[in-house]
Amino acid sequence: MLGGDEFISSPPRKTVRFGGTLTDVLLKYQKGETTDFELLKHQLLDPEIKDAQIINWLQEFRASVAYLTKDFEQLVSILLKLPWLSRSQDVVEEYLGFLGNLVSAQTVYLRSCLRMIASHFIPPRVTIREDDVYISDSDDDEESLSGNFNTCHRALQTIAKYVPSTPQFLMPILVENFPFINKSERTLECYVHNLLRITVYLPTLRLEILELIVEKLLKMDVSAPRQDIEDAEETAKNSDIKEKTTEEGLFDMEEDEETKENKDTFSRSDTMAHPLAERLDILMNILFSYIKDICHVDGKLDVNNTKDLYRDLVTVFDKLILPTHASCHVQYFMFHICSFKLGFAEAFLDHLWKKLQNPNNPVVIRQTAGSYIGSLLARANFIPIVTVKACMDLLVNWLHVYIDNQDVGTKAYCDVVLHGPFYSTCQAVFYALIFRHKQLLDGNLRKGLAYLQNLNFERIVMCQLNPLKICLPSIVNLFAAITRKYQLVFCYTIIERNNRQFLPVIRSSSGGDSVQTCTNPLDSFFPFDPYILKRSKKTIDPIYQIWEELSTEDLQELKKPFKKCTTEDEDDDFLKGETPQNDGLVGITPNSYDSNILSPASSVGSPPETYVQRHL
Repeated sequence: MLGGDEFISSPPRKTVRFGGTLTDVLLKYQKGETTDFELLKHQLLDPEIKDAQIINWLQEFRASVAYLTKDFEQLVSILLKLPWLSRSQDVVEEYLGFLGNLVSAQTVYLRSCLRMIASHFIPPRVTIREDDVYISDSDDDEESLSGNFNTCHRALQTIAKYVPSTPQFLMPILVENFPFINKSERTLECYVHNLLRITVYLPTLRLEILELIVEKLLKMDVSAPRQDIEDAEETAKNSDIKEKTTEEGLFDMEEDEETKENKDTFSRSDTMAHPLAERLDILMNILFSYIKDICHVDGKLDVNNTKDLYRDLVTVFDKLILPTHASCHVQYFMFHICSFKLGFAEAFLDHLWKKLQNPNNPVVIRQTAGSYIGSLLARANFIPIVTVKACMDLLVNWLHVYIDNQDVGTKAYCDVVLHGPFYSTCQAVFYALIFRHKQLLDGNLRKGLAYLQNLNFERIVMCQLNPLKICLPSIVNLFAAITRKYQLVFCYTIIERNNRQFLPVIRSSSGGDSVQTCTNPLDSFFPFDPYILKRSKKTIDPIYQIWEELSTEDLQELKKPFKKCTTEDEDDDFLKGETPQNDGLVGITPNSYDSNILSPASSVGSPPETYVQRHL
């Protein structure tokens, strides 16, 4: 018999509190004796269970996993619901060992273990009672949350080590557990962050996880149109001003510096007024950070890592982004990764170019690819002018070949259905020229002009397909002003002729014919229009080319024809025969010019309808 000291220093017996070994209890249950089994379940469900008890039981279960067949699914379910993450480190380690033993011996429980882990990828729910009302929300203030997430990823890696097929079973569970987009920002943020962490140690799942995340982001993006976000911001701003004015009227006293600083900090808040835009902003910020972290090792670009991630992102782009019309922000993940190295921007442009010129692709995909090319060339300040020129050469040459082919056919007339990719390419070229013409002419003006003249815009503008009639008026007018100034082509005669033609007649749903203006027949949009989500915008701003609104002086300057050389003759030979002898006022009237010399970025939807109506 053990003495007192010997008893205290000896390890506890590896048995559970109700007596007998776990194996005995399980064998008795299979024979129909359920008393000890029910007692075991009751004790495991006891909320007052102690860490030492849990450890002893887990050790018993680890030794008896061979007996935990599907007959004991209910018992295993109780074990998987144990609050192990909130216990001591000893409990955590023992539990991780139990999970490894369980899935290696009984793969039937693999899905249950994975579901348990995935359920911990969001903050736990807490219920607060306020005035007899129970409010349930995420526990955002839990200090151990980060540690719990780390432990969950350890558990997942442990299971994946014992069961190589874990990824294929895990992915459907991750999809199933993805929180609804109307859940709290914190819930969505934690889940997306944990999904992206999985891709680091289970790289075979990266493409599917990126697809899942981008799909959810797209739902938010299209559910929060740009105009709705801007309206919400304007309303919030006006509300703040009104509140501030009221406060100043009530309390007309000097504020101390600290109070002023706090008010300034509040006014500069990064919070979006639109709830869905707020969630999207947070998640886009996480995605941008992930892309940067994967592509950079010790602060330096890892080209191989970036290549691998680029391929996955392009696949996601093709599958989800390209077919989605008028998304505002999600596509910027391609803009972001392309900024890391010129080679990736060129590869993306080449990818889009192949989409555009391939006649086997759906017309809408080809047109969208054209929009992406034009928008990227215009907006990406990391794309040098030499690359812009190479793309312009490629696009313009394709336009000329297209025109050549139409000259011998029977479809050489203006029709957006027949020639959608052609018009989209024209608009991409016009748009890029509007943004980049100063750079094209900078340095060596003579050489720059010669380059632009060789593009032969006149043939494109004058062809029977009449692209000036189809492209957005805001872009057409800016293109016309620039090309007129540098005497590349005179567009205003065609613009005026197009405006005098009958407008399309569209049958109304209520019966009869109704005349409607159609200022955006291509249904075009510019995917890299200004980014307006406040937090994630900080990643885009340094690599983004903003549009500088034209001043009155700029407008007047564009109206003046460019003089190649100084002569006493004030006649503009280039304009003779094209315009009446009134200094080209037909094309430079306020109706057709000044009212539409706006930012191309403002053409997210259709330009103002007043443009067309003024020419009736």
